[in-house]
Amino acid sequence: MSADGHQGEAALRIRPLSDFDAPRLAHLEQQLFSGDNPWCAEDFRAEFSQPHTLYLGIELDQQLVAYAGVAFLGPAHQLECEIHTIGVDPAYQGRGLARAMMNQVCALADQRGAAIFLEVRTDNEPAIGLYEAFGFQRIGLRRNYYQPSGADAFTMLRPCSSDLAKGAS
Repeated sequence: MSADGHQGEAALRIRPLSDFDAPRLAHLEQQLFSGDNPWCAEDFRAEFSQPHTLYLGIELDQQLVAYAGVAFLGPAHQLECEIHTIGVDPAYQGRGLARAMMNQVCALADQRGAAIFLEVRTDNEPAIGLYEAFGFQRIGLRRNYYQPSGADAFTMLRPCSSDLAKGAS
């Protein structure tokens, strides 16, 4: 079953990423973010070496087709998460893979009682809609955040799960 519940497609596998995956990730970044300084393989290797980061990917048919990177920052009693990147191979978009990645990231943050921050291009309506569906709220605007395009970004926040629960009661 695929991430969006359709039968007939190979089962997806979510796994931690490593240096071995860096060339594939750099290739996907080039496809997805070519106008905004996409990360190269060395950028990913540097991220993997940080003790506070975690990168997860989705494999379908033994090919890495989606990924997300998150950092866990701050003191243990007030931990915050920051999504560094998230992407889906253009050939696999629209199949619920970004949602599956967000489910994983949100579950990890919830286990740690952490809020999640991210930046997203203001013109990326599908991503903004996905993030809002996960409880993210726009809290700021960063002008000329993405380079070299100069595109603006929204800063978004998803409060920690205990804060979300308080707001619902």
